[in-house]
Amino acid sequence: MAASSDRIPPPFPAADEPEAGLADMADGDSDEGEDIFVNNSNPVAVSRGVSQPGRVSEDPPDLFSEEQASSTTTNKSNGVHSDDDNDLFAEAHVELNTDKPGSCAQKELSASSGSRPISSFTHSPAAMQPTSLEQLEEEEAKDSFDLDVAVTNPEKVGDGMNAYMAYKVSTRTSLPMFRSKTFSVRRRFSDFLGLYEKMSVKQTLQGCIIPLPPEKSVVGMTKVKVGMDDPSSVEFLERRRAALERYLQRVVSHPVLIQDPDVREFLEREDLPRAVNTQALSGAGFLKMINKASDAVNKMTIKMNESDTWFEDKFQEVENEEQQLRKLHVVVDSLVNHRKELCGNTAIFAKSMAMLGNSEDNTALSRALSQLAEVEDKMEQLHHEQAASDFFIFAEVLADYIRLLGAVRGCFDQRMRAWQRWQEAQSTLQKKREAEAKLLWANKPDKLQQAKEEITEWEARVTQYERDFDRVGMTVRKEVLRFEKEKAKDFKSQIIKYLESMLHSQQRLIKFWEAFLPEAKAIA
Repeated sequence: MAASSDRIPPPFPAADEPEAGLADMADGDSDEGEDIFVNNSNPVAVSRGVSQPGRVSEDPPDLFSEEQASSTTTNKSNGVHSDDDNDLFAEAHVELNTDKPGSCAQKELSASSGSRPISSFTHSPAAMQPTSLEQLEEEEAKDSFDLDVAVTNPEKVGDGMNAYMAYKVSTRTSLPMFRSKTFSVRRRFSDFLGLYEKMSVKQTLQGCIIPLPPEKSVVGMTKVKVGMDDPSSVEFLERRRAALERYLQRVVSHPVLIQDPDVREFLEREDLPRAVNTQALSGAGFLKMINKASDAVNKMTIKMNESDTWFEDKFQEVENEEQQLRKLHVVVDSLVNHRKELCGNTAIFAKSMAMLGNSEDNTALSRALSQLAEVEDKMEQLHHEQAASDFFIFAEVLADYIRLLGAVRGCFDQRMRAWQRWQEAQSTLQKKREAEAKLLWANKPDKLQQAKEEITEWEARVTQYERDFDRVGMTVRKEVLRFEKEKAKDFKSQIIKYLESMLHSQQRLIKFWEAFLPEAKAIA
């Protein structure tokens, strides 16, 4: 492990003086300098509702009294507590926490059993500062990418139910990782889903927020396949095209995902292999449903009792924000439908007014009614544009962020799975040590060497999984801060665009009525 000097034991009220053996252990085994993963927050207690034999509980004075008996021997720690005199599995429930049990690289040799109990050390409270917004901005300035991507020109390929839509993906960039500065390829919808699947597999337990592609619509694509050219099909294709473009733009703007070879291949390669795990009702989709259900059950039965206030607060904020965005999305959908109904009713009103003007004998009144019908026709078009503005500027962006917040929750789940893997490795290591102790007690030297090799292997795993957990936690912090910054920029841009659109519409509306007013006053 990295710098054990940063990971000192917590003070215990029962001890009057620091113990020399522990001070030696804290100072004598530094191997890598300062550990970039040391946590600045208070130690994080994490409780899983299962028995974990790898940690002793509750009684610090007893733990240190055992260490005093063997403090002359300095050994290597691997993150698991053991008690020589008591049964390690005597208790069915033991509290675990994310304090660094393996951070100090010390081992205590037990003279009676041959197993190796270990002392636990917590993070130094001042060792790790969470990533700040200023630091994130500096890193993003270094990672800025000159890359623009657009999804345009949906074209129908094939006939009947075997038909599909192909989209033109155009890229302009000066990055040297690409073969040319401008290029374009044709991609079908399943290719976008396949790209997401590949990135998801690679980024498991990495802590990255992976943007989600738009969802499949069996009804919408069925209308397109059978050749129904009604307005709803045209709107569906435009909606999907815009959603795919926003999805791809978020992928290529991510400093980690843009480095993925699969992303570069998606943008450059003419012919991609057919994605096979994207069928809406396929067996693979059914397995995904089962896996999600098992994950949900796992979260319920193995509760991660998070005491790090930053992760706890952020996760709660994400859940609350997702609920509010869903409510707002319902309201905006209702507003879009209202404007569409207003558009249809305005068209009917304009037609009726024109018919009334044609039947009127009074010339001035007939002309005024005909002029009013023309104004209402223009207002119908205006209402249609406002409905499209409500939909594409507000409703679709809200839907995007509802999916993105799901991805944010997913990166918190990745951290929880990394923690669980670490704890399971600690538990396995403790069992291996118990097995070694039994072999020593039974005097079976022929199997002892293999047991020692297994212990060494699991010690390395515990150390690696601990590092993975630290790394994922740091990545989650950076990703959440980056997400919050991008979200603020996106919403600011969309709100300004929406207000400008509404202002332009109202200015046009005023001009229509101002032009009609003289005709109304001219009625004799």
